[in-house]
Amino acid sequence: MASPYSRLPRNRFWRAGVADNPPSSPDIYEKKFEILPDEKIMTAGSCFAQHIATQMRSRGYSVLDEEPAPAGLSLDLAKSFGYNLYSARYANIYYVRQLLQLLRESFGEYSPSEVVWTKGGKFYDSQRPSVEPDGLDSPDEVLFHRAHHLAAVRRLIEKLDVLVFTLGLTETWLHKDGTVYPTAPGTVAGSFDPSVHYFKNMNASEVYNDLCAVRRFIMSINPKVKFLLTVSPVPLTATASGNHVLSATIYSKSVLRAAAGQMYAEFDNVDYFPSYELIASHPSRGRFFEDNLRSVTSKGVESVMSIFFKQHTLSGEDEKGVNLAAERKQAEAKKVESQKKRGASVICEEELLEAFRK
Repeated sequence: MASPYSRLPRNRFWRAGVADNPPSSPDIYEKKFEILPDEKIMTAGSCFAQHIATQMRSRGYSVLDEEPAPAGLSLDLAKSFGYNLYSARYANIYYVRQLLQLLRESFGEYSPSEVVWTKGGKFYDSQRPSVEPDGLDSPDEVLFHRAHHLAAVRRLIEKLDVLVFTLGLTETWLHKDGTVYPTAPGTVAGSFDPSVHYFKNMNASEVYNDLCAVRRFIMSINPKVKFLLTVSPVPLTATASGNHVLSATIYSKSVLRAAAGQMYAEFDNVDYFPSYELIASHPSRGRFFEDNLRSVTSKGVESVMSIFFKQHTLSGEDEKGVNLAAERKQAEAKKVESQKKRGASVICEEELLEAFRK
């Protein structure tokens, strides 16, 4: 009887699939489902997800933005205030439990602790402290802005067709009652109290369970939703795990990749795109990172997304779909080009941790 390996495709073998192929071989990814031009897309996750949103908009996909910038605000200023980055102004969502908490809060099922943080006489939203760089003048103003934001998230969940979520971190900061924060209190605003706040490094089963809970919650409101998961290739800026930052990075990405892989294997409406493997694995020889070995180059982003778009192309759709895509592409072209001219940088609160290194 022949070996079960004897009839496998070439890309199932290291030599043919990697060593003899360019590191960005297009057959590394095969889509599980279509993403049509009129399907409404919600993007969220770590800072690498900002690249995905920009690229999808530039190709004519219908990427939602339920919390757009005020009229007349320049692109640079809008970006610094958290606009135009994702489908709502929630800033970076680094870990899955943060997303789950946001969903529950948006639909009135949860109230986080310490919603308002202070710094220098100003007030900040603890769940997205970076979106008001100079702070606000009162706690009531923070709460008003947050209510507006939660309404935008509700609208997103009710209308989206595809959630594109980039998993970024496992290292989590929590209140003793279970509330999670996007960054440690005292980093952007607020103050750290060791009797109230604590650190937790999530394991694979915890991340998987949180992903399942996110899927269940969204589908209870919007059963038709499809999920596209990625893992950010961006390493940790700093770690509170007690380990070297390189070991901590490998742990975090391995856990996230394992949880995403389990979701992909178990659910027909969950797909996984290997952005992490394409950029961070050793066959790429580090050529997709800047000199700091952390920031992903624009060439890296374009190389990875070209593989995605080879599977998810808007060409070949019906005439109506093509026209919709063309109209959106024209509408986004000037905005995207302006963003490229201003640089491919992304907003990443985690980088503020660098300010605390000794």
